[in-house]
Amino acid sequence: MESSRRAFLGSVGIGVLSSRFGRAQSAAPAQLPAPVPVRRIKSTTLFKSPEGYPNAIAVAPEGLWIAEQKTDNAHLVDWNGKVLKTVKTESKNTSGMGFGDGCIWMAANADPQGIFQTDMNSRTISHRQIPLGPHGNGGGCHGVEYVNGKLWIAALRLRGILRVDAKTWEPEFLIPYAVPRAHGVAVDGKAIWMVTGSDRGAGLIKYDAETGRTLETAQFGWLGQWYGPGAMRSNITGWLKAPVPVMWNIEKK
Repeated sequence: MESSRRAFLGSVGIGVLSSRFGRAQSAAPAQLPAPVPVRRIKSTTLFKSPEGYPNAIAVAPEGLWIAEQKTDNAHLVDWNGKVLKTVKTESKNTSGMGFGDGCIWMAANADPQGIFQTDMNSRTISHRQIPLGPHGNGGGCHGVEYVNGKLWIAALRLRGILRVDAKTWEPEFLIPYAVPRAHGVAVDGKAIWMVTGSDRGAGLIKYDAETGRTLETAQFGWLGQWYGPGAMRSNITGWLKAPVPVMWNIEKK
């Protein structure tokens, strides 16, 4: 009786395994994610900044706010570069700025670091460190964007774009990045762009603002790169790396 029971259980087990194996064999192979689109882009010169050391911009109804890295002033200019207003801030080595809620949000990338909230009368409203860091030292920053009461901060220590509630200062969401250098963020609907840099040059990465998934990347030419000089020529294909800065086909005016 016991041997018959064991034989029955054994046959049941083999049948279950066989059916599972058969289903696994017949199942469709897993779909690989689609490759991230990559495209070439170029920049266009608009105008010079008021002081000549711009290191952050923010869009405003009148035009652009430009943060100057040496003086840490913020200049509001129209789309032709005419200065409409200047706000002085207490930020240091500014490297990112946002505009919203009637204030400028300047990112200090040197001591005392943190985000300086400044009103239109050059009065400091608040100075707070980037969250999730040691007390009094949230690390450096390379980009800020203000949208609907939230700050998107390119936090160097966290190596990610951190979304923070501008009033409660509570961190809400982090989009990690893996590039050697990040500099500048801009929200675009339900996506967010980040300026990047590597030994291949400067570029952009577009992330899904809700999931952090990479949607698209874009590569600038070697002009404006972060590392490794390079050059481009009209009669060759691709980019030529060079040990020194080089320009081809330049004519004296």
